[in-house]
Amino acid sequence: MAIYKCDACHHLQETSNEYIGKNAKCPKCKEKGTIYNTLSYIQEITENNLFLKNKLHEIDKRTEIDTSETNDGLLTVYDSIPIDDFDIHNTNIFSKQDYYAPIIKWFKQRYIQAKVNPKMMDTTGFFDEVAIYIGNNFNTIGSIVNQIRYIQNKKYDTVKITLSKNSNKEIKQILEFCKKLHQYSFIARYNFQKKDNIIYLTLQSIPKIKNFFNGLWMEWFVLIQIMSFFKEKNITLPIVRGVDITFEDKNKNELDIFFINNQGDPVCIECKTGEFRQDLNKYFSLQKKLNIKKENFLLCVFGLEEDQAKGLTSMYEITLVNESMLIPHIESLF
Repeated sequence: MAIYKCDACHHLQETSNEYIGKNAKCPKCKEKGTIYNTLSYIQEITENNLFLKNKLHEIDKRTEIDTSETNDGLLTVYDSIPIDDFDIHNTNIFSKQDYYAPIIKWFKQRYIQAKVNPKMMDTTGFFDEVAIYIGNNFNTIGSIVNQIRYIQNKKYDTVKITLSKNSNKEIKQILEFCKKLHQYSFIARYNFQKKDNIIYLTLQSIPKIKNFFNGLWMEWFVLIQIMSFFKEKNITLPIVRGVDITFEDKNKNELDIFFINNQGDPVCIECKTGEFRQDLNKYFSLQKKLNIKKENFLLCVFGLEEDQAKGLTSMYEITLVNESMLIPHIESLF
């Protein structure tokens, strides 16, 4: 026999093996739950108990020894470091397997294969700094990013930015942005012709830089925003960027941002800019397939008006936010 477990009230019930891997409505609370293979479920519980037992044993051992450092300057038991002990803009702590192991386990329990590239959470480069500047100044910088993306997709290497219609404040922001791009080698060079109010940028042809302007900057922005929220609250929770998942039916998806909150609930965030309406059905189907609550499945559309985000949220079984609404909504999930 298979076993049914309600994810809300934890009701357990035996059922037929033909329903293994499917979701069903709980007879008690009416929320959706998952049907597991009984042996796999018992094995999972056993593994979890062993994992917790080992963790408790590690904690007991840590209280008996002095803090020590390895050659790279990190504590030997890195998962014991409080989140405020390192710079989130310059760390590989979140790329350590211990941090995202609970996410792999969450997918495994639902018969979903998940693959994580640790480099996707390594902030020792400058992608996160540039992404934060774009996101925080999107009303001004967004159009510049679109220009860069358009030109590089056309396989040209020079971008001409005309500033004649921009305010002095906007020009200052754009110039600061171009300086950052040059400083961090996102562009080969830039030239500001003050008399004509024109900036010329020479682009890099490096694939990582191209991918960044093609949309990965949004994932970096959301990742760092959430890490900053964790740091502010002094909590350490598993989080991944760009996790590849494969369902039992062999269908594959890539999730932009995925983490588990302090209540053990999964939170999935997809990032978009520009035209997003054609993808709403895709995200709605993904939300249903993952069986994630509406408020925990977010589509973050950069530049979207707040009223429009709220209106669309009321229409669909996913939650739409813009870059400014993101963290207030995340905070409401804790």
